[in-house]
Amino acid sequence: MTYEIPTWFAITALVVLSLILLADLLIILKRPHIPSMREATLWVVFYVALALAFAVVLLLVTGSGDAMGEFVAGWLTEYSLSVDNLFVFVLLMSQFSVPRRYQQEVLMVGIIIALILRAIFIMLGAVLIENLSWIFYVFGLFLVYTAWRQAFPGKHDDDAQAETGIVRFLRRFIDISDSYDGSKLRTVVNGKKIFTPMILVFVAIGFTDLVFAIDSIPAIFGITQSPFIVFTANLFALMGLRQLYFLLGGLLDRLKYLHYGIAFILAFIGVKLFLHALHENELPFINGGEHVEWAPDISTWVSLAVIVAAMSVATVASLIAARREGDPITTTDAADRPDGDLPDGSGRTPAEAAAKSVAEEKGSRTGADDAPAGDGAR
Repeated sequence: MTYEIPTWFAITALVVLSLILLADLLIILKRPHIPSMREATLWVVFYVALALAFAVVLLLVTGSGDAMGEFVAGWLTEYSLSVDNLFVFVLLMSQFSVPRRYQQEVLMVGIIIALILRAIFIMLGAVLIENLSWIFYVFGLFLVYTAWRQAFPGKHDDDAQAETGIVRFLRRFIDISDSYDGSKLRTVVNGKKIFTPMILVFVAIGFTDLVFAIDSIPAIFGITQSPFIVFTANLFALMGLRQLYFLLGGLLDRLKYLHYGIAFILAFIGVKLFLHALHENELPFINGGEHVEWAPDISTWVSLAVIVAAMSVATVASLIAARREGDPITTTDAADRPDGDLPDGSGRTPAEAAAKSVAEEKGSRTGADDAPAGDGAR
């Protein structure tokens, strides 16, 4: 790292970004609703433009193109992983029959949980990197393994199934109502105050965030070792996630090759970390404890080019495949219809409908006890 980030800038940036996130949360709490396509698009464009503007400010403050490049590469990596996270969110929202009117609040809580968990992992990662040079070997191998898991189908179903075990465990110890009471965590049933299914949703979202934090933090540390850039890249990637969920809508289930692009990025960063570990090697059983001079050092700009190319190819290939299969590409949201429903009357996007069928199929195998809420929750 050949640049220095002034303390005043780091503090100011974190305060401003936290205020933006807080304002976003207050808007949701004051007026919970299903965002229209236009609203979701404007918010996504705003957050993307804000991230790019922040990259330019980094360049001006540090006077280093490396700082800007590392932030953009890290942000794009975390953003692509966040899109992958949306697939699991779609499944969870459908599995728990969360009313679409309150999905924004659920997503915002999920984002806050993700930020807290990632902040903890970032601090731990920074300490490990500072004191244990060989940790790059561990991070590199972990990312290659994660890429292998990502490249094979069924990953999202496995994540959702793991979540089901956590939920079943929770249901044994607390009383939970059969239906939602708005966005409340507690409600009164027969004169007794008990939890609503919303508590299960938050637990499931939090567990999912934990899994993705474990995957994503080593990935971005393979691009930059600056904790400030690591955190801000994660912050910007998560800030627009809520609106992206509604914007993509039915397009999510058509991005059939996206996981291959993400897998390639993770594998690439894993190899980069392993090469970096060789270059900084201090382990006595590798090259006699000496640095491996022949190990190449992949630059930030090469990493950025690879990330952009991988996501572009995966997205374009997915859309071409969807068109060839005769699947109309649309992101029509239920909010654009007067009654808030899709043609089948379910009120779900195509992605949610597909996820619901998966959840129902699992329910038939695991038993009705896994279902978090009855028909009254819809």
